[in-house]
Amino acid sequence: MTKQVAVVLAGCGVFDGSEIYETTLTLLRLDQLGIGYRCFAPDIEQHHVINHFNQEVVEGERRNVLQESARLARGEISPLSELVADDFDAVIVPGGFGVAKNLSDFASASDSMQVLDALKEALAGFREEAKPIGLMCIAPVMVPRLLGDGIAVTIGNDPAVSGAISAMGGLHRSCSVEDIVVDLEHRVVSTPAYMLATRISEAATGIFKLVDRIDEMIK
Repeated sequence: MTKQVAVVLAGCGVFDGSEIYETTLTLLRLDQLGIGYRCFAPDIEQHHVINHFNQEVVEGERRNVLQESARLARGEISPLSELVADDFDAVIVPGGFGVAKNLSDFASASDSMQVLDALKEALAGFREEAKPIGLMCIAPVMVPRLLGDGIAVTIGNDPAVSGAISAMGGLHRSCSVEDIVVDLEHRVVSTPAYMLATRISEAATGIFKLVDRIDEMIK
């Protein structure tokens, strides 16, 4: 049977949703490896809408995270509430500020952050069944709240974000943009992606390594 990976999205666009290049590179590598995938996103209102041209908040505009994520998935997407770990071999969460605004409140709460209950519930099954979990860019900051203490992850080398991870009980490992950090015991793989990348090719190297390692770890 073809391996199947769930991809969790948080909207569309780096400043208020999922990072588009990170998501596309993830889906590309899964397809290149012959791995099936399905995208999921929470059916909730976005924290806010950002004008990506001037990076300012668009006052009075409201958007839905699932509907925006559907742009990235070309319409092939399901509500996060329908994600069941038994149906997949692994799960990957790309980055983008939507992770820190829609999947969690890290953008405003830092190490006092809370993670969306629907995401906790969806990923609990992967954790319990020891299925690989991949996270990139800012997404690894959620690991202490999502999966528990003492799990090694990377967001690159940002002192504020790595400090928040440590304050929440996580273990941060500095990492270059083109590499990954693997916690074999907890089956978690992470890469800095656009926390450090200045070119799409830099992000691609680390993201492809992450997807490759996830592929290797699937039982």
